[in-house]
Amino acid sequence: MPTTVETFDAVSVKNTSQQFFATDGTQEDGTPIGCVGTVGGETEIKEIVKRCEGVETKKKTKPIKMNLTLSAHVKVEVLRKLFGLTNEGLKPGVYSYNANAKAEKFVLTADVVDDFEERTKLIAFPNCVSATGMKFNVENGADEVALTELEFTAYPDSKGKLYYEALVSELDDPSMADTWHTNFDTTLVETTVV
Repeated sequence: MPTTVETFDAVSVKNTSQQFFATDGTQEDGTPIGCVGTVGGETEIKEIVKRCEGVETKKKTKPIKMNLTLSAHVKVEVLRKLFGLTNEGLKPGVYSYNANAKAEKFVLTADVVDDFEERTKLIAFPNCVSATGMKFNVENGADEVALTELEFTAYPDSKGKLYYEALVSELDDPSMADTWHTNFDTTLVETTVV
């Protein structure tokens, strides 16, 4: 039976994955990103203001997208798909990044862990794309391997949702947690209307 959670202290992020969409629009199975250092996001909103005689009397805000940042030791396969590197027309093992590179759309999922209460929150951003072009930085003599900094934009999905979350202990169907990182879509989380 699900447990209602009243407090959740986010301590770490684990099991971060990207589920890319193929050129025909089908969603591929989730690919683990790698060793993640941080994940953060901020909602961009649109303000609608009513003024009366030059004085603001009402304001309504509406979320339009989320700007996400992620720092990680990212797997090569994920970086190539993320920035649109291709080996088309090239010898095996050679990839290029060019003016026609197209970043692939993807779903971003992760586990946020509360180590104090031993709870896990599943999070998902269902409609993401890279917000920057390819970038890298290598430092000779560094004491630590630098994390790759990535920026994404999360747009609303077909249902108008920017973000989903679920505390595993509150789920009626615990198997949903297994599918979350491999094949997340709205059919996984919506109630079935008969």
